[in-house]
Amino acid sequence: MSLQSTQATMEVINAMPRVNVKRELEDIERDRRDTKKKSRLCPYLDTINRHMLDFDFEKLCSVSLSRINVYACLVCGKYFQGRGPNTHAYTHSVSDAHHVYLNLQTLRFYCLPDNYEIIDSSLKDIIFVVNPTFSQDYIANKVTQSKVSRAYDGTLYLPGIVGLNNIKANDYCNVVLQALSNITPLRNYFLDPNNYSHIHHPPGSQGLAMFPLITRFGELVRKLWNPRNFKAHVSPHEMLQAVVSCSKKRFQFTVQGDAIQILSWMLNSMHLGLKTPKRRTTIINRCFRGTMNISSQKILPVEIDDKERRRLSQTEEYQPRVEESPFLYLTCDLPQPPLFKDEKKENIIPQVSLYVLLSKFDGKSGKEYQTYKESILKKFQLTGLPPYLILYHKRFTKNTFYVEKNPTIVNFPVKNIDLTEYLTEEVKSKHPEPVYDLVANIVHDGEPESGTYRCHILHKGTGKWYELQDLHVKEIEPQMLTLTESYIQIYEMQNSVVKTHDGKKIL
Repeated sequence: MSLQSTQATMEVINAMPRVNVKRELEDIERDRRDTKKKSRLCPYLDTINRHMLDFDFEKLCSVSLSRINVYACLVCGKYFQGRGPNTHAYTHSVSDAHHVYLNLQTLRFYCLPDNYEIIDSSLKDIIFVVNPTFSQDYIANKVTQSKVSRAYDGTLYLPGIVGLNNIKANDYCNVVLQALSNITPLRNYFLDPNNYSHIHHPPGSQGLAMFPLITRFGELVRKLWNPRNFKAHVSPHEMLQAVVSCSKKRFQFTVQGDAIQILSWMLNSMHLGLKTPKRRTTIINRCFRGTMNISSQKILPVEIDDKERRRLSQTEEYQPRVEESPFLYLTCDLPQPPLFKDEKKENIIPQVSLYVLLSKFDGKSGKEYQTYKESILKKFQLTGLPPYLILYHKRFTKNTFYVEKNPTIVNFPVKNIDLTEYLTEEVKSKHPEPVYDLVANIVHDGEPESGTYRCHILHKGTGKWYELQDLHVKEIEPQMLTLTESYIQIYEMQNSVVKTHDGKKIL
């Protein structure tokens, strides 16, 4: 046995409970010896039931709950550990007469209890479902084609426009995953695992703690854009477990959460996972990061006299201060809804234009922010626009007693949103045509704490809009988007170009 294989074996042994170390070591050694037994003729291939196969869930043994040396039974779809005598997979093959198994780590097929490797080209479709791989030519030219795919169960679907399973209350996470997986440069980056699989972080670093999130998100994106799925939907179970683990249980898929909070956390966490000492910028920053100038000035107290007011206005404490700050999304403050009902005893649903909300960032309109001891007037001026602009409409306000939702409808155009009037002359030279088109729209329906989320996605191959709510996918007219209570919107700059760290063009 080579030195590298010995070290790998010892790492696996150290990660296992000490009770089964001897048996696990025997299984691993037996697997290495038995790989020489190969056969191209297996009489049990017709027993494979592709309708039962589902590789979206966590890869652990259904009996011992171990993640080591796990095999999938291709007849019933269950996971079992090992394949030597006295293992759970071996016992299952004898007791239930299920003979064909797939090693979920090496992606090799075996026949049990005879214990020989199966080599057959008809099994490649199963490998592609477990681990979809795409060529550079397919990613660049064919991934957004308008061709409809047919799942193994006969269901028609568009790759990328795929429903996500709602395990209990993870719809707030599903809409964010569906929106991010349709951002073209982000999708193309994660469709190729070679872009991030070689990244290494020092032990104990934040990047190492967040790297499982990168791996699971990449797997989910490849499954969503797989044109040869067995089913027309995907379960984000492994991705959600990575979210729960990396966020230290801040976000759960059994309790309803806030979509903007998990979106902000995911973007920052994936940036940490992709950032290295040699590569400070990541695909997250290149897609979503913009800059703005924030002008802050303390407001003079009301109760002082004119003489004291003139004296304080000359001090440095009350002078305006300007600092440049990066942002991943812009917060748009909705106007307060009317307090009283109209003459027909009905509540008026207020409406506001998106351009009115964006006037907050023109550098002229100020907003007062109060603390327990002082008030500060802030003005915002955009100095750098990202290729993809995320707008967050602040609908929820929390006070001491409850959370209140603002039902104001935002009127927005789906295409050709021009931000020229919100930029200075210096910034206009860097962005001569700051025109954006809507590509994703996340909507919240219902009460603040018990409502549901759904999202609208633009499929670029067909040019059509689709509404996705968990497993339900349907086509929707773009005119219907403006009638919804938009919560998060993602806009794409026309003729935008996003490059990799080495200068290669992604979009």
